[in-house]
Amino acid sequence: MITQQQSQKQTLKILPQQIQLLNLFFLNAMELEQRISAELETNLLLEVSDSTDDQGDENNDCDAVQDYQDWDEVMYDDKPDYKSEYQNYFDAEKSPNVPIVNVLTFKEEAHNQLKLIDLPDEDRLIAEYIIDTLNGEGFMDRAVDEVAEDMSFHFQRVIETPAVQRALELVQTLEPIGIGSTSIRECLLIQLKNMDQQNPTVKMATNLLNNYYQDLMHRQFERIHHALKVNDAELKSVLQLVGGLKFHPVNEISAIDHKNTIIPDYLIGINGSNIQVTLCAGKSDSVFVNQSLHDELVSQMNKKDRTASQYVRAKLNDAQWFVNAVKQREENMLRIMKCIVEFQREYFLEGDIRLLKPMVLRNISDISGLDISTISRITGNKYAQTHFGLIFLKKLFSEGIADKKGDVISNKVIQSAIREAIESEDKKHPYTDQQLVTSLAGLGYNVARRTIAKYREQMQIPVAQIRAVWA
Repeated sequence: MITQQQSQKQTLKILPQQIQLLNLFFLNAMELEQRISAELETNLLLEVSDSTDDQGDENNDCDAVQDYQDWDEVMYDDKPDYKSEYQNYFDAEKSPNVPIVNVLTFKEEAHNQLKLIDLPDEDRLIAEYIIDTLNGEGFMDRAVDEVAEDMSFHFQRVIETPAVQRALELVQTLEPIGIGSTSIRECLLIQLKNMDQQNPTVKMATNLLNNYYQDLMHRQFERIHHALKVNDAELKSVLQLVGGLKFHPVNEISAIDHKNTIIPDYLIGINGSNIQVTLCAGKSDSVFVNQSLHDELVSQMNKKDRTASQYVRAKLNDAQWFVNAVKQREENMLRIMKCIVEFQREYFLEGDIRLLKPMVLRNISDISGLDISTISRITGNKYAQTHFGLIFLKKLFSEGIADKKGDVISNKVIQSAIREAIESEDKKHPYTDQQLVTSLAGLGYNVARRTIAKYREQMQIPVAQIRAVWA
């Protein structure tokens, strides 16, 4: 028996243009330049003004960019001809015996290794993207599903999470050993995997990291001793082996990339008690539709040629949409950044991370009236130049925990306090997590030991026992 039923349900559908707009929001300054260049090549009705006088001197302030301490960039110069300015730094006539060495970064070496592997185009594309997203120490510090989502927006097609996971496992087979690791534990295991698997000490070390890593972090050596069924000498050999491994795929020296630079998207200045927010490289005033060319094409066009007429009309619509999209991107960027500055006013005035308030995307959404997805895309990969250095906008967002006074503080403040305590510790007798609890309690931060361990892992800092061997 055939029956009919009526049902009512809500569904969310995103139009293709909305996806393109979100993708445009996500672009940083350099990527927007590339996107504009690509649009110019495909659309004759789109024009870019060659004059930069309209931007005034405010963009010139972005040339004097300070280095950001927590990243690996060692220089900054967003002048278009900076290469030609410095390429003759070594004068061949004055110092003919000094060779100019082209040092490859670990990412470039990984890309070169990837070229020697026979891969499908899709897998190669994903693997190359993963290599470019690794942090300065060679770690993959982002979730696989988050990378898949970003790639989907970047390439404007669906990239599945399993495909990203497969590509990540491929990257982890490249050198330096451990590249692409998602944690210190995985970095250590990859190194052990490349050792002699018949060696009993290597087997026990692998077993230790696979099954008793939490016990190792908590210094439960008696439990490890009985679990592994080893004597004191064997346990000491295992700990020495683990302590002798690299805790980061790339060391600090080789992590320095002299070629990559950070071009900030915002310039945040202080004028008395006022905080001024400007865009470093605004493009909305320079991108426009060439209406005269459109009118000329229409006048020369045969009215009976519907195909040509539809083509010109489509290109005009595309050009108008792109111009409006660039303008909307910059308006939303300024709107969101001003809301962030308003929310974190004390932090931007002083530059002290201890003044950073807990802040999530919902807070800025409530202030700005914009959707959370828009805020996420705009703050996802952009930097701001401040009087205390470059800051990565995404790092400003953090959860909060309560201190002894009951005030809610950002977990970034706790992480900073942990890092400072570990940097000032006696390297031969490093602080345990429990000692860090006591140290932070003296600063007024009431934090549990498991929270200390969690934040220490997020910062890729090993346990005290391993730090002692490392020292």
